[in-house]
Amino acid sequence: MVSNATSQQSDASAALSATAARPTRTLTGDAWRSFRRNRAALVGLVFIVFITVVAIAAPLLAPTGYAEQDLLAVTQSPSREHLLGTDQLGRDILSRLIYGARVSLLVGVVVQIVILAIGVPVGLVAGYFPGKVDTFLMRVVDVLYAFPNLLFVIIIMTYLRAQFQTVDSGVLLPLKTFDRATGGLLGVYIGLGLVSWLTVSRLVRGQILSLRNKEFVEAARCIGSTDRRIISRHLLPNTLPVIIVATTLGLPAAIIGEAGISFLGLGVTVPTPSWGSMISDGVAQLRSYPHILVSPAVALSLTVLSFNFVGDGLRDALDPWVQR
Repeated sequence: MVSNATSQQSDASAALSATAARPTRTLTGDAWRSFRRNRAALVGLVFIVFITVVAIAAPLLAPTGYAEQDLLAVTQSPSREHLLGTDQLGRDILSRLIYGARVSLLVGVVVQIVILAIGVPVGLVAGYFPGKVDTFLMRVVDVLYAFPNLLFVIIIMTYLRAQFQTVDSGVLLPLKTFDRATGGLLGVYIGLGLVSWLTVSRLVRGQILSLRNKEFVEAARCIGSTDRRIISRHLLPNTLPVIIVATTLGLPAAIIGEAGISFLGLGVTVPTPSWGSMISDGVAQLRSYPHILVSPAVALSLTVLSFNFVGDGLRDALDPWVQR
């Protein structure tokens, strides 16, 4: 009897030791392992990190200033002096491409901040308080969905630029200063942010509707947790995968939106470079000097494609059903 008890204790001790020695698996670790298996997403992440570092170090990496002209090398093809050639004003395309990465990435990040600041709270409130609150917020979303996005952004841009021309003091002066500091992009931030939060709000609302009656939420209510605590400590963390994926897929949409606005001549103010404005300049010179168009078009395409790959990889990595 004693030997059996001793052997059982030793077996239990060995099982506990094996359990303790086993590495702990976390949601973040599992997601990263799943993400690494997606080669396209991993390559996309590497390219995004590379283009971000290039944009941050633009003053150190750019051969010349983005507005510096060489009138003796107008529309020059790629050469040793100008690796990607020059445009119709003699400006180095590589330098403008590097500085243009700043504009595109900054637009993507700032617009996503605006989207998350509006869309996530609206989705949380609409999903947690069904009834009149949910109906009112979703009808507002439906009304805003009816507006053409590009037309709305153009109206915002035109109005702000008309107002800033006559502003010398008052409340709008800080906004005018910020607009000048960002190359005239304040209207892009506001316009794209106001028309792009709708999808995020609906995604978050749908996630909250599926979670609000789960057992862990009911248990939190039973112990007296307030609605604010339930939303912030229980529901919001469980919507983070949806928010992360929506953000990574919304970044390329914002970059393309800014490029389209700049292509129409309503984006950044000259001579600040933007990939969209560079593409617009290149289209006019396409037949005679195609190198002016190729570089910004390739950079924009690769960046958008990389963000899409990363978004797809994160969606698969954070979805437990895909992992099963």
